[in-house]
Amino acid sequence: MKRHLYPVALGFAIATIATPLMISSAHAGGMIKIDDTKWVSVGAGLRTSFNAVDKAAPNGKDRSKDFRVDGMRLYVNGQIHENIKLEFNTDRSVDSAGNENIRVLDALVKFEFSDGFNIWMGRMLPPSDRSNLDGPYYLNTWNFPLAQAYPSIFAGRDDGAAVWGMSGGGKFKYQLGAFEGTEGAPNLQDNLLYAARFVFNFWDPEPGYYNSSTYYGAKDVLAIGLVYQTQGDAATKAAKTVDFTGWSIDGLMEKKLGNDGVVSLEGTYYDYEGNPVLTGNDGTGYFVLGAYLFPGKVGMGQFQPVARYQSLDISGGNQTTNWEVGTNYIIDGHNARLSLVYGNTEVDAGATNSSSNALQIGLQMQI
Repeated sequence: MKRHLYPVALGFAIATIATPLMISSAHAGGMIKIDDTKWVSVGAGLRTSFNAVDKAAPNGKDRSKDFRVDGMRLYVNGQIHENIKLEFNTDRSVDSAGNENIRVLDALVKFEFSDGFNIWMGRMLPPSDRSNLDGPYYLNTWNFPLAQAYPSIFAGRDDGAAVWGMSGGGKFKYQLGAFEGTEGAPNLQDNLLYAARFVFNFWDPEPGYYNSSTYYGAKDVLAIGLVYQTQGDAATKAAKTVDFTGWSIDGLMEKKLGNDGVVSLEGTYYDYEGNPVLTGNDGTGYFVLGAYLFPGKVGMGQFQPVARYQSLDISGGNQTTNWEVGTNYIIDGHNARLSLVYGNTEVDAGATNSSSNALQIGLQMQI
């Protein structure tokens, strides 16, 4: 997911020489302006990491040591009318057999009429929790929260449509949508998934459909988000068809202190019934997070220690808990960041329990 794109693609630069397109100086020489209402922008994002996981080597005893490409995204945005925009993004995925593919991440048309009323349609992020509307590039941590289990096609996305708007420049936001959700059996009546999100910002506003879990001191944020999703005949549990309902409440407090340091506190609580992601089971989960961005640069960037605890409890006696501690090294906000994370995950499945620890070094870049 990419909110602000700063394109430098060589192919488009060549095209501007070969065709009568003009580069708009209002967009730092990067956005290709076709005429007064039409433009195209491109960008890219990369997340890559080194992972060392306890007892995950092929022999089942030693620590694994693996380099991994966590994601590679290409972003294309455009405007074809002053009220009509297009967004098309791709991402790398790995299937259950380990095969790598490039998949459609977002593909949507945006009818944007005013702050208070807009319509988006296509493949997109449904109204959901803050972490999902952040995407991996705009979280305060390297790993996505394990308790986030809203249904999706891929990477939190689904096919559908949403209306959304805001007031006070983003002090209050609403998002309402209808999406595919579970397709085919057991949803033989082809019921749609309905989703809603409402956000209240008590300090600085957060404009736009998307959000972030940290603004690195650019905003003072005190926000509460409420989410509700439902779909009939969404899953099967104990050979019976069940409806899905899920709701969550998320909060973010981020404050720039007098010494220019930035403190961040974030948490989300999730509640699911008949969740197809949890094979039709009910579940509850939560995470709590704290971070502090030290003032002043050390070399190219600033250090930001982060700690998070999270839990997911699934009906039937399966509980997963995880704690992580580490530090981010912020070079250029969300566009250039290093992360060092150490964590432990425990799975209590009744008769079988497991515990493992992991060390991760992650590198994130966007342009």
